[in-house]
Amino acid sequence: MTKGKEARPHIGIFGRRNNGKSTFINKLSGQELSIVSEVAGTTTDPVSKAMEIGGLGPVVFIDTAGIDDAGPLGQKRVQKTLETLKTIDLAILLIAENKFGQEEEALLQQFKEWDVPFMIIHSKEDIEHMNEQTLLWAKKQQPVAIDTFSSVQSNHLSAIIQTIRSSIPESAYKSQGMVGDLLKYGDVVMLITPIDIEAPEGRLILPQVQAIRDILDNDAIAIVVKEREADAYIRKMQPQPSLVITDSQIFTKADAIVPKHIPLTSFSILLARQRGDFQNYLKGTPMISKLKDNDRVLLLESCTHQVSCDDIGRVKIPRWINNFTGKKIDYEVVSGLNKLPRPITDYALVIQCGGCMITRRQIINRLKPAIEAGIPVTNYGMAIAWVQGIYPRAIAPFTGQTTIYSDYL
Repeated sequence: MTKGKEARPHIGIFGRRNNGKSTFINKLSGQELSIVSEVAGTTTDPVSKAMEIGGLGPVVFIDTAGIDDAGPLGQKRVQKTLETLKTIDLAILLIAENKFGQEEEALLQQFKEWDVPFMIIHSKEDIEHMNEQTLLWAKKQQPVAIDTFSSVQSNHLSAIIQTIRSSIPESAYKSQGMVGDLLKYGDVVMLITPIDIEAPEGRLILPQVQAIRDILDNDAIAIVVKEREADAYIRKMQPQPSLVITDSQIFTKADAIVPKHIPLTSFSILLARQRGDFQNYLKGTPMISKLKDNDRVLLLESCTHQVSCDDIGRVKIPRWINNFTGKKIDYEVVSGLNKLPRPITDYALVIQCGGCMITRRQIINRLKPAIEAGIPVTNYGMAIAWVQGIYPRAIAPFTGQTTIYSDYL
């Protein structure tokens, strides 16, 4: 399964084999999105299905393998099913024919540990109605809702869709703006956007587009320039910009160009505040200066892309950190939301990308093991600002803090 591909609410469908999970998704979507069979275990790996829900918008359903799968291979499938808990905003547990037990109890405990809101649906109502014992058991689990479903009756669907709509946390589909709270009507924002080998052909990268849209949504004015034109343009701009946003890779150049009285930050730091764990980033970033020889640093890319010869995460950031610390450091890069190659405690620092292609919940859950283990975490843009010596200025628009962090430098 390609996880984290879309920054939209993710809904996981869980249950035993042959409990009707794939049928349920097909009925909700009105399409044959998942293979349906009487043979238990037809769905072997989690599979993403995108659809639109009225009043909510686009969502991604994740059809998972049965939680009662058996044997060595079955246990691997169950593990993959459990890994989806890191990516979802709502879980739906399907039970059928009033059967529930240890597997369901263990899964519900996982929902609670990952703080995932969940609902319980009794499936195959046309075969056997939910009885009182099952209803009492379900109520004890304190789900957001308990519903019933039959593949041969459509009258249940509207109620289920309404429950889904009301149960997904608003933060899953409504995020705070990137810069809106920093602006007032008519403010001018300059965006410095280099066009280099890593820039996509014929278009801007997503964070740049999102920033422009947020500026316009807040009745401000966006001016977009390349770094070569920024210096000359900012000298003659009237009025001068209320904020300058730059690509992290040219932070030092932008710092020299932009007068000190004008706030300056980066697209990546804006994303760190909007979607990441900004407070833990603030705590973790200074720990770059504490890195020692042979420390291992984990870089988390939340999407997959063609790697260039001067890739930001795989090449530039390691080079900048090595030059800054003067230490011999080992780096590992994990793309998408794939499993880590080693225990999180083996790392001295975790650096998360901006996360423009995934949800905030996915980023928070991605970083959760590191934070719980006391491993410092930071963000691409904040790490770059630190090693380039302009961190206080880069975070000042959000914190008002201009400390030089002399204890770390």
